[in-house]
Formats: sequence, structure tokens, C-alpha cells
Amino acid sequence: MPDRSAFALSSSSRAQGQRDELIRRGLRLPQLRLLVALCDTGQVSGAAAQMAMTQPAASRLLAELERTVEARLYDRHPRGISLTPAGEALAARARDVLYRLDQAHEEIAALTSGVRGPVRIGSVTGPAVEIVLPVVRQLRADYPEIQLSIEVGTSDKLADSALAGNLDFYIGRVPDGVDPRPFTLEEIAPEPVALVLRYGHPLLARDDVTIADCLAFDWVMQPEGSVLRRTMEDYLMKSGFRPPQHVVATASMLMTLAIVCETDAIAPMAQSAANFYASEQAFGGRIRRLGVAEDMVVAPFSLVGLRDREHSPAILRVLDLIRGKFRRA
Repeated sequence: MPDRSAFALSSSSRAQGQRDELIRRGLRLPQLRLLVALCDTGQVSGAAAQMAMTQPAASRLLAELERTVEARLYDRHPRGISLTPAGEALAARARDVLYRLDQAHEEIAALTSGVRGPVRIGSVTGPAVEIVLPVVRQLRADYPEIQLSIEVGTSDKLADSALAGNLDFYIGRVPDGVDPRPFTLEEIAPEPVALVLRYGHPLLARDDVTIADCLAFDWVMQPEGSVLRRTMEDYLMKSGFRPPQHVVATASMLMTLAIVCETDAIAPMAQSAANFYASEQAFGGRIRRLGVAEDMVVAPFSLVGLRDREHSPAILRVLDLIRGKFRRA
């Protein structure tokens, strides 16, 4: 029985040989450029001038090309030259090759200059709204060929994604219990917290609302151990109160807002996110910010990267834009 693997290898070798046969025979890019110039000008002298070479040198290069492809590529006549069918076919392919090389050059230039390439960003909620969103708008206007992917979540999820190689950097914190040595930290700013509730909530009808009044209602909070939840619970205990008795725990911002809209529950969130969701444009004006506990602040967040990760020019460009937004904010 014939060896199928040997047959497949032989076929593959022949296909590979067919793909680069002209290159192995000595085909060179200057020959292709000259043939395209010959097609455009209809004269050897004109093609030579385009290539900045003498006419005898151009004639020799064309003769070498004909020997390489083993076909006559052009005919001379009193008014110049005309390409043979073989010459026309090769000139068309040569033009395509040169065009694709020009495209490759433009793509490489875009990648190395930071105007093209993938960038994977992670962020906790507050900076996602306050910083990342304006940067996205700027990138879409100024650098539309940068491909962005954005993950919004808690710092523990973002740290896991970064360590797994799924994020280039994130805006957040290195969680407690996670080895900080693989990370780089560029501290940015503390994160104020606000309380939100639904439009028409009973507390909004009162002028003298305190944090104690809020504890009579259900709460929607992040899972136990999260930075925002620990901050909220610490704030309550330092103020002499116990944490809320009835809590729905979820890391989903969408679920948090849905519960707040449909019930009398209260939810803590980053102040910048609360301001965004409490605007008339968001959620049809169904979210309101409560003017209570306005001195509550989460520990500072940072630009978090990995020490052994080298950034592409596109990533460096996005990082610079984010730093600029932080400085202005």
C-alpha cells in the first residue's frame, strides 16, 4: 500500500516549489517595476527614465526577465513597443504585487507610528465613564484604525484578565491577596462614591435625609470582599451603623441599575458613574443621585500594567491620551 503521508509531503513540496518558482529562478523586484514602467510608457527609453537607469541597462534587465520566465514579453515596432500576451499577464501581476507591497509599507508605517493596531483596555466603572469614554470618542475621530476592546468590571476580574494576557492594561487596583510583583502601578486619583435610587423614591421627598434613613431600605451592592463594598461597610461602621441587613449582591452594573429602577433599593457606585446615569439622557431620567455620604471615597485607582509586557505604539498612544484625560480631570 502506498505511503499516503509521503505522497502528501511530496505534493506539498511540489506546491511550494510552484509558488516560488520564479523567485528561485532569480526574479527580482526591479524587473517587475521596469516591466510595469514599460507597460505604462510603451517605450524602453521611457521605462528606463522612470527607473533612473540607462536604456542599455533597461534592455539587459528586460532580457534577463524574459530568460527567467522563459517567454517573450514585448515586441518592438517603429513607434515603441507592445507587450505580448505573456508580457501583459506578467505586467498585470507585477502591478498587483507592487501595489500590495505599497499597502504593506503603509500598514507597517501605521503600526509603528501608533495610528493602527489592537488595544485592549480594562477599567472599573468610574474611570470607564469619566475617562475611557471620552478617550474612545477622541480615538474614533483622530485614530479610527486603532481597534479597541474594552472590559468593564471589578479589579479582581480585571487583574485576572491582565494576567491571562487578555488585557494590555487596566484602570483599577491590584486586589488584596493577589501577588503585586507582576504588576506596574501608576497611581491616578481617589474615587468618590455616591448613592443612587429611582426617580420617585420616598427619600427624595424629604430634605433632611441621613445615612440612617437609607438603611431602612434594601441595598444593591457588589459581592462581598469587593473594594466598593468594603468601602461602604467601613464608612457605615465608622459612622456608628451596621451594614444593611437586606442586600442583593451583584457585580453587574446593568442588573444594579435595573433593580434600582424597579424597586426602592439603594446602590452605591462611583460618583462619575452615578452622575452619568442620573442625567436625563440615561435610563430615561429614572435614576437619581442622593445627596448623602458625599465624603465617602474609595482608595485611589491606578493605571495597572504587567512588568514583562512590551507595549505597541498604538497602546502607548492610548495610554498617553488616558494620562492626559486624568491630568485634565
